[in-house]
Amino acid sequence: MMIKRTMSIFGWAALVMIALGLLFNGSPDVAANAPPPVITDVKIDNFSFTPVTLAVTAGSTVTWTNRDDIPHTVVSADDPKAFKSKVIDTDEKFSFTFAKPGTYTYFCSVHPKMTGTVVVK
Repeated sequence: MMIKRTMSIFGWAALVMIALGLLFNGSPDVAANAPPPVITDVKIDNFSFTPVTLAVTAGSTVTWTNRDDIPHTVVSADDPKAFKSKVIDTDEKFSFTFAKPGTYTYFCSVHPKMTGTVVVK
């Protein structure tokens, strides 16, 4: 009788340990191993984008903030346009989430010599 009780206690303990392991570990998932999306900021100031070139992972959101005293835009150089902001005034922002890997060049349509690049891996 004592052996049955001991086996029963060990059996229940093993089941509890397995259940807790599954609860805290979950099932393996490819998405769980992927790095989380990153939100990255680009500053528009003194007629330039800073940083000029930015590297992010797919799924990341990039936000451009205008710190200049005059309006600017953020427009993809791709055809068709991957993204295009409205005119953003001082302290206004524009955000875009890059879903697919690639190299995205962009410019300010008001001041076309202002250019930048987002490299998505």
